[in-house]
Amino acid sequence: MSTCATTSRESAESLAGTAAPARTWLLIEQPGPWGTHALTDSHLDPAVGRALEAAAAGTDVRVALIRRPGRHADRHGASRRRLFLAHTAPGRSWIRTTTVTDPQAALGLDFGSLGAGEHHGLWEPYIGEPLVLVCTNGKRDRCCALLGRPLAAELAACGTEAWEVTHIGGHRFSPTLFVLPYGYAYGRASAPQVKEAVEAARDGRITVDHTRGRSAWDRPGQAADLAIRDLIGEDLADALDVVRTDTVWPEPKSADSLTPGRTAIAGASAAWAVTVAHSDGRIWQVIVEQRADGAAAPASCGAPLGPPARMAVVSISAVSGMPHRTAQAVGR
Repeated sequence: MSTCATTSRESAESLAGTAAPARTWLLIEQPGPWGTHALTDSHLDPAVGRALEAAAAGTDVRVALIRRPGRHADRHGASRRRLFLAHTAPGRSWIRTTTVTDPQAALGLDFGSLGAGEHHGLWEPYIGEPLVLVCTNGKRDRCCALLGRPLAAELAACGTEAWEVTHIGGHRFSPTLFVLPYGYAYGRASAPQVKEAVEAARDGRITVDHTRGRSAWDRPGQAADLAIRDLIGEDLADALDVVRTDTVWPEPKSADSLTPGRTAIAGASAAWAVTVAHSDGRIWQVIVEQRADGAAAPASCGAPLGPPARMAVVSISAVSGMPHRTAQAVGR
């Protein structure tokens, strides 16, 4: 039986719309221990870590450290490091890879272009199995180590192209991970669920079980994407695109700013109108509210209980091709 299948924590809190937003990922192999803020608290030169954070700021590139599962040797002088770049936007997903002797080489990247999905032939195309990145950053949250490391080791032992990765958000959903090239994140995962997600990714599909969202989009867009998938039973990874997200309120927060027939719900702190398009031409508008009225949950392992901010889909309207459905019918 899967180690994490028996230890994964179930919760009433929805996973939808909780993935860390990033259109492009820069993954740098760094053996050894990771601290709370791994880029500046590991065996990576902290000056390089700070420079990477500064270079990536505002570019839609997220930098993370990775290492192979299992016992990680406390090696200060690893001679070769694997680097991956992965862009996760629908219809433009790609992975590039290289090996370097000094991770400082990553500072020469054009982060602006990479965030926009342009690699300009950089490095080599990655043509292997889908990449599974399991959060094991125990110094950030101990559950990521207690639940994530056994899962990563089990996946690697079964031949999955699995790596441990630093903090990707949502510790309370441990074990949590994302799968490249499409960038869908998963939480409360078990090895059988991850293997199913990998098999789907090989075929250009995704599994929606335990899915947190696609990292290419912000949290409202992630929730809207999953709501439409649930509504129409769509599993092709690139069939849906979030083409725009418009703030409905807090400014202005009034009944006039909402969809016809709706008023603001007590407990909601913000709302968005998300436009989702299907590759076959269908378009929907999804109203998503940020709410804090669910069951109390810890923000991280061992933290006090509190009301987590969740993305609630309250209505779906067909712009073309399908009838109106309400949040109650959608059931997310």
